[in-house]
Formats: sequence, structure tokens, C-alpha cells
Amino acid sequence: MNQWVGSLFLCILGMLLLMNGSVVAEVETCSGIVPMQYRYDKISLLDYGGVGDGRTLNTKAFMEAIFRIQHLKRRGGTLLYVPAGVYLTGPFNLTSRMTLYLARGAVIKATQDASQWPLVDPLPSYGRGRERPGGRYMSLLHGDGLHDVIITGENGTIDGQGDVWWNMWRQRTLQFTRPHLIELMNSRGIIISNVIFKNSPFWNIHPVYCSNVVIRYVTILAPADSPNTDGIDPDSSSHVCIEDSYISVGDDLVAVKSGWDQYGIAYGRPSHGITIRRITGSSPFAGIAVGSETSGGVADVLAEHINLFDMGVGIHIKTNIGRGGVIRNITVSNVYMENTRTGIKIAGDVGDHPDEKFNPNALPVVKGIKIKDVWGEKVLQAGLIRGLKNSPFSGICLSNINLHGNNPGPRNSPWKCSDVSGAAIQVSPWPCSELTSSQQTGACSTYF
Repeated sequence: MNQWVGSLFLCILGMLLLMNGSVVAEVETCSGIVPMQYRYDKISLLDYGGVGDGRTLNTKAFMEAIFRIQHLKRRGGTLLYVPAGVYLTGPFNLTSRMTLYLARGAVIKATQDASQWPLVDPLPSYGRGRERPGGRYMSLLHGDGLHDVIITGENGTIDGQGDVWWNMWRQRTLQFTRPHLIELMNSRGIIISNVIFKNSPFWNIHPVYCSNVVIRYVTILAPADSPNTDGIDPDSSSHVCIEDSYISVGDDLVAVKSGWDQYGIAYGRPSHGITIRRITGSSPFAGIAVGSETSGGVADVLAEHINLFDMGVGIHIKTNIGRGGVIRNITVSNVYMENTRTGIKIAGDVGDHPDEKFNPNALPVVKGIKIKDVWGEKVLQAGLIRGLKNSPFSGICLSNINLHGNNPGPRNSPWKCSDVSGAAIQVSPWPCSELTSSQQTGACSTYF
């Protein structure tokens, strides 16, 4: 807990650095894609039998309150107020035109009784559960086909109590794929802000087949050894804004996805228009990631002003044979990383397959990757770029990148590259020769 408090302090300190005296500097934001909606009509969970003693199961109270909101059909929607207390619950569905508001000291705590978790169908772009064949456990907060949903409050907590699920994964006793904390499907006009998420059984926040999503001012926490506890995974979604958040988990902080092998290719829904800005965090895996499930394609991603500590990989773009899909126009800039195993990794041999039916000739296309203004301290290996022999990565553009090793002086572990073309300017240590040929700079000329 002390480590988490210290990390939160670092995050807050970083935000304070944006101030100049008493005048707050102009901060660029994409959060306007979904305006915050104030809802005048309010109900309390207590009015529907909610008991915040940490022992009473509140699934029925949440379901009845949300049923009431669904049938009130207030013009401006309705706010469900969760007062201070610990509300043990199983999964429940949200509804459109609602705000779930967690007061200061409010905790929504997931039950660890797996029998309380319903099963839902596999996502069509995955073809099966991500971990196990067949269905998967429903997320703690779930919604399908919704619009105008807000999850916010006074930094209340949504606690997944994930250790029982992590142990099932470690012991290989899982029957179905573990649940997320939040999964919203086929939804639009979503805001998630000012909430603490902790100890998710699996991925924390998973918008899939969604559009116009804002995730801002959230804190996401899980132990470094917790398996697959990704922070935020926009998946086959468009116009997603992720800003001003602290994430310390056991897997990627933010990972942009779009479906898995032949199922993602057939579903054919890309992720695009994703902005990731002012994220601070730590993980034994990646800070900013694209993939590895990218079969629907990923385009037009901007990640900037990122601070990473104690990382496995700082920036990781990952895919594999059988994925298909096009990854293009990815820009990452203004990144600071410290104590990192690999600074930049772009690879075509990462990730597993849903079954043996994947097509080995479905090769991904990776082009137009622009990474600039990156500073790293205590970076063990500066970079690794490994394309595919029959689908080389192109337009890999690196500029103003300094990744320093543990030892003083210019001698760092060299870059490793294969099946890649592009250009590099002012990169230290100097990258592989594939990125320095003068005839290849044309692809990057507009960038440089």
C-alpha cells in the first residue's frame, strides 16, 4: 500500500508541474469528444437495499436500482449514488443515460464466489474466450449497446479482489476466461473518470466495439506479478481518449487491440482515432502497446507525454503471423522511461493463437510508425525491431531518442533489427543499419 501511495504522489506531483505559479498552463485534451452530463435526477443505492458492511451481497440492490433508472426514462438520465461503505457484489449490467457515482470512501467490491459470475458469449472478433475455449465470465460492470454512460465520483474504488482468479490461472484450474472489471460493448458516449480500480481478475477497462469513449483521471492498481491485469484495452473501438491517469499493474498499461487471428479478420472492425496522453505508470510488461491482437487493423494512434518506471518494455508494437490486419500511422512522442528492460520493441512474432485454424499466410502489415522525443535512463536494451520476412515493416521513423544503459558512457546494448526499413535521426545508441540508409528517408521526410 505504501508503494501505491508513493506512486500516486508521483502522479499528482507530475500534474502539479503543469502549474506556473497560480496560473495553470494550457493543457491539450481530447476529452471534449464526450461532454460531461450533469444529471439532476438522483437515486441512492441505499434506497434499493444496499448495505455497505463489506459482507452483505448487493447484487440485487444494484440490479434493482439500475432497473429503476432504465424504466424511469428521465430526459436527462439518472444518477445512481453509492455512498461511503464497502458494497460486496456480483456482476451487474449498466443501462443507458445513467451515471454511476462513487462517493468518497465508497468501495464496490467483487465477490470471490465464482458461482455468482454469469457466463457470457465469446466476443465475435475473438471466436472463444481469450484464455479458455467457450464462453467467459461476465465483467463486474457490464454493458452492451449502451449510450451516454458515466462512471465517476470522488475517487471511490472498484475492487476486483482478483487474487482468487490469479491463483486459478497459476494453478491451471480455470474453467472459463477470467472476468474484466469493466467491459462495455457496442456502446458510445462513455465517460470513466475519478475512480480507483484495483485488483482486477483480468483486464481492467475493456471498451470493445465502442466509439466516443473518454477515460480520464483514473488510478489502476494491481501487483506486478498479477497475470494479465492490463490497465486499459481499447479494442475494435474508435475515437477513444485516455488521459491524465496513473496505472501500475501486472501487464500492459494501455494496449490497443482489434481482434484475434481469423476471427478478428472476419469481424473486420479496426481500432482508430485513439489518443493516449499524460499517463504515468509501471509494469513488468509494456507501457504503451499496440497488439498483439490486431487482426481488424489499428490506425491513427497518438500517445504522448508518457512517464514510465520499472518497465519491461517502454513502447511495444506487437503482432504475429495469422493476424493479418494493417497497423499504420502510430505516433509516440515525449516519453520518459526509467529502469526498463527494452526501450522500444516492434515485433512480428509475439502472441499466441486461438486455435490451429489460423492462416499462416495472413501476414500483418506494419507501416508508418513514428517515435520521437524519448529519453530513457537505466535501459538495458535500447531497441529491437523484428519484421516478417514476407511482410517487412516499413516507414519506421525514429527521431531524438536517447536511451541510456545502467553503466555510464556511450556503450549500450546494440539495437537488433531485421526485415525493416525506415530512417533515424539523432538516436543514441545509434540504431541498426536498416534505419540509416539515405534512400529510405523519403518515407519519413514529412515526419522529420
